[in-house]
Amino acid sequence: MHAVSRIRSLLALPWRGSAPLTVASLAMLPLLLGSLVGLWLDPRTVLGAPVWLKPAKFAISVLLYGLTLSWILSLLGDHPRTRRIVGWSSAIVLVLELAIICTQAARGVPSHFNASTVLDRVLYIVMGSAIGAQTVISVLVAVALWRQRLPDAPLAWALRLGMMVTIVGASLGGMMTRPTQAQLAELRSGQVSALGAHTVGAADGGAGLPGTGWSSEHGDLRVAHFLGLHALQLLPLVALGLRRTRLGERQRVRLVKAAAGSYAALVGLGLWQALRGQSLLAPDATTWTAAAVWLGASALAAGVALRVRSAAPAAPRSHRLVQAREC
Repeated sequence: MHAVSRIRSLLALPWRGSAPLTVASLAMLPLLLGSLVGLWLDPRTVLGAPVWLKPAKFAISVLLYGLTLSWILSLLGDHPRTRRIVGWSSAIVLVLELAIICTQAARGVPSHFNASTVLDRVLYIVMGSAIGAQTVISVLVAVALWRQRLPDAPLAWALRLGMMVTIVGASLGGMMTRPTQAQLAELRSGQVSALGAHTVGAADGGAGLPGTGWSSEHGDLRVAHFLGLHALQLLPLVALGLRRTRLGERQRVRLVKAAAGSYAALVGLGLWQALRGQSLLAPDATTWTAAAVWLGASALAAGVALRVRSAAPAAPRSHRLVQAREC
């Protein structure tokens, strides 16, 4: 019974944080199911990928992000206005984004970077503008987390740093909206079908990794974008996992900070590799060296964090006086 009540209390946290955002997040479950059915029944493809793959991926991502954000909002008891603004705006934006993605999937055309027709351009601009606004609004959560006093210091640091990395990861999406040289040439000629791309070194639509569609032959900005977005789930999980150890609070805080620094560096490494036009599956010697340096630095940071001992409690003043007289 104790376990059941604990599970119920955990499930109630997102509702307490933001009911609209929780509803919007849970709405991704039937959308995900419908997308999976589409993957099974609909043989169409868009840029070489199954037409319903993107809705399925985004439904999973929004489900995780929305519920995590709702849970975080439940911890911001001192900031009811921030909870209200972020909850409602995020719910509206995420539902709008998925509605456009699913509409374009049903039409059998790309949802991102699509400038083929007036309708496609309008939908892409609306979706991109809404996501950009939501990223800016999420800064309010980061500010509130730095101001909110939370009883669990390691978790507090995980949420603060995780939110910051997530905002950076979300902002990386803006790099994909820049037109390529080929698109600029098409734009000057008055005939352009796309504005922006996630592949570096080739046009979108080449061979991709199963399940993600990330380019298996060239650089792909979605790798760093994905890693950054989900720091908000990973770093709190690290803090919660450290609760089950015998480490002191200071050690756990330092380990969380080390994990955040390591994860941010990993996002940077993924971005650097993509910008060099290099596939995630084909790192060259320079990338392998950078990865080895990252791994070594992360291990060193964790080792230094573990060497920090919790401060011993100060001896009572009466005990110190007795010791001084004995001396």
